[in-house]
Amino acid sequence: MPELPEVETVRAGLEKYVLNRRISSAHSYHLRAIKPSSISPLAAVVGAKIMAVKRRGKFLWFELDREFTLVAHLGMSGQLLISSKQLPDQSHLRARIELQKAAGLSGKKSAGNEIRFIDQRTFGWLSIEQMHDQVPTSVAHIAYDPFEADFNLKEVITNISSRKSAIKPAILNQEIISGIGNIYADEALWRAKIHPEIICEDLSEDEIKKLINSAKAVMKSAIKAGGTSFDQQYKNVNGVSGYFSRSLSVYGRAGQPCSRCSTLIRRIAFANRSSHFCPRCQR
Repeated sequence: MPELPEVETVRAGLEKYVLNRRISSAHSYHLRAIKPSSISPLAAVVGAKIMAVKRRGKFLWFELDREFTLVAHLGMSGQLLISSKQLPDQSHLRARIELQKAAGLSGKKSAGNEIRFIDQRTFGWLSIEQMHDQVPTSVAHIAYDPFEADFNLKEVITNISSRKSAIKPAILNQEIISGIGNIYADEALWRAKIHPEIICEDLSEDEIKKLINSAKAVMKSAIKAGGTSFDQQYKNVNGVSGYFSRSLSVYGRAGQPCSRCSTLIRRIAFANRSSHFCPRCQR
């Protein structure tokens, strides 16, 4: 599933092409492409100008010169690609948003004139939503992510330290801290030398602080690398894979030596997913 670095890569890529451009047409081609709670069909965005592309955690949205916004969630395999109308449709095209040519733009920025929503597994969606406190309806319950100015590290540490759950599910909880998924949780726990099954209240505040800062650091590095791609499902807006997989220390490396102590990385089933960790570094 695309996590914060992948969604931020897509957001930044879209921003280069779509700002101040009007939407000339919008079509959906799959029943699950539009979220059931969407207040309008996708065609409602026709004629709107895109004013900004925003993100919180794994959610992104297009701010429009309207009273509503267009929200996108990539789910497990969603892609938002900038494409020329002349290119053939992709196999899993779920929606298409055509942009008017931007006046005064030339070269690379004006080359793409469509946003194509591709989603092989159809867990992603688009949605027309109202704004509440500067975020769309579906994002209102999501906690700040570590890169937001309003992220309160002390409050998050206090929240986590009082919990009786294991630490990994806590940092995956998007209502505590948003943007972290399985990949970057494993990487952050390894960097902080914390076992994924340790109970939150057994960790000191300094340990939790180190973990959150480790998560932010690893995600920052992943953003610079364009995110993490293991297959053809995650791509940036130009259809290019991210290469942070080359820098992963534990995720997907079961049976390989830890780069810190040479102990073999272990993989365990935990909280309905897999966890990768070093049994020596993360006791």
